Amino acid sequence: MSADQTAAIPPGRFLGIHLQPETSRGHMITFYLCCYACIMLATFVPQTQPFLLNDVLGLNPAEQGVISGNLNFWGEIVIILTVGIWGSLSDRIGRRAVTGLGFLLISISIALYGFSTDLWHLYFARVVYSTGIAAVTTMLITLMADYASDNSRGKATGFLGVMNGLGAMTAALALLRLPAIFQAQGFDASGAAQSTYALMAAVTLFIAGLMFFGLKRGAPIHTETRAPMLQQLREGVAQVREPLIALAYCASFVARGNLAVVGTFFTLWATLYGTSELGMSSAEAVAKGGQVVAISYAASLLSAPIFGLMTDRLNRVTALAITLAISAVGYGSTFWVDNPFGGPALVCLILIGMAEVGCIITSGVLIAQYAPPQLRGSVVGIFTLAGALGILIASIVGGYLFDHWLKSGPFVFFGAVSAVVLVGAVVLRRRSVHRLSVEAV
Repeated sequence: MSADQTAAIPPGRFLGIHLQPETSRGHMITFYLCCYACIMLATFVPQTQPFLLNDVLGLNPAEQGVISGNLNFWGEIVIILTVGIWGSLSDRIGRRAVTGLGFLLISISIALYGFSTDLWHLYFARVVYSTGIAAVTTMLITLMADYASDNSRGKATGFLGVMNGLGAMTAALALLRLPAIFQAQGFDASGAAQSTYALMAAVTLFIAGLMFFGLKRGAPIHTETRAPMLQQLREGVAQVREPLIALAYCASFVARGNLAVVGTFFTLWATLYGTSELGMSSAEAVAKGGQVVAISYAASLLSAPIFGLMTDRLNRVTALAITLAISAVGYGSTFWVDNPFGGPALVCLILIGMAEVGCIITSGVLIAQYAPPQLRGSVVGIFTLAGALGILIASIVGGYLFDHWLKSGPFVFFGAVSAVVLVGAVVLRRRSVHRLSVEAV
């Protein structure tokens, strides 16, 4: 059945989710594949980076925290410059075109990673990658809002979290092993890198095609006159005056920053510890780090449905506050952790995994509910931009703390950030208790 034919199916349900008119089960399957693939690639690229820095480029381990932070920094600069444009563009040309183009750019960037021979090549590849990631991540919450009815968005976002967990675990348990697998077959470090990234570039190109043919056709909003793109962006920024949207922006800052801290600095921490303390090769340490961080992703996977149900049944600001509290405790507790492979680290990673998916779900539902429909793409674009700022701050501050203070410094820092936003959520909840009551829908 074609996308046009499935789009004609009356509103129905998918996995208990009430669908918007003209949304089919096929569209939802493609959407959740998008969720799976996005987090899989967002995990794979930064967490294989220590292998490139150590074995391919041969960089000084004492400088890799700052270098990793700088790579994230410039990548997030690109996201900041493009994410609002992607959101507005999706309102004009449609979600599927932007999503497919985003995966195409990611595919190109992954191929470039494999052929990087110096740091500047890596920076260029990261810029292309970030341009594609900006497009895809902007579309995730936008598509969820387009496809799921409001009374099911908590559940829909819960399944989004499940797919995120599965995608991250696929990367951590399987894809991060690829460099070691190719080296075991006789490839040198450069050959293993090229083979790993070429394989993943081909997979990502295939996913781009699936997005283009599987998502709903056309632009979601049809009006006779449209405001200029820059005006839409200004209106999206102006929505920060709405307390709930402002809170969602802050929560996005925390949620995306959390992902950056784990994705960039945990594998680097594990790689340096494994090579310096345990005598592992870089490829072995990356694979071992992936196995450990997979516990965090498993916690995300198992807790995602719980957070989805909680978001639908509790006051949504209360649900957000709960996830921020878990984040503050999980990240802050790493202050006492020295060994990234030890038991205390695993406990922290479980809490961190729960906090990550909880912040993504609760903030995403909050922004989907309160974003004006005619500005949804632009508002979600600014929402994603706030997350990009979170990654930017996590990258620069975290990189410095990693090299000059504690290897767990980036985690401790974001525990403190989570605590600050938690205070804001509690204050807003108490001041607006009547307005913020859960609506029976």
